[in-house]
Amino acid sequence: MSLKPLFSRLLALLLVVVVGLAGCDSSTGLTGNYSQDTLAVIETLTTALELPNDAPERTEVQAEARAQINDYISRYRKETKSGGLRSFTTMQTALNSLAGYYTAYGARPIPDKLKKRLKIEFAQAKQAIERGV
Repeated sequence: MSLKPLFSRLLALLLVVVVGLAGCDSSTGLTGNYSQDTLAVIETLTTALELPNDAPERTEVQAEARAQINDYISRYRKETKSGGLRSFTTMQTALNSLAGYYTAYGARPIPDKLKKRLKIEFAQAKQAIERGV
């Protein structure tokens, strides 16, 4: 009886478990409360937008922003309570724009025109959160 097939199956099972547990990690700080999470994402992304181009922590802040964007959208897109709210659709538009820019241009500085539009959309989303819509 050879140990090689048993070892390869055990290694595959271990890999599945590790990948599954790593996928459950919520290091983005989202709590599951829609209003709080929306405001937290806005705060993080505003910080990322206002960061100077030569800041040493720029790559870490952008990585955190990308992770929060992905987590936020995947968490709230399918929920019927939040998915149809005006605040969510505004946030989704802003997050898609920023994520698209990060994907296409990476570490390049964000243009002022995009920053201005994102700040307006974040303000609209905050206002909608306060109104409960």
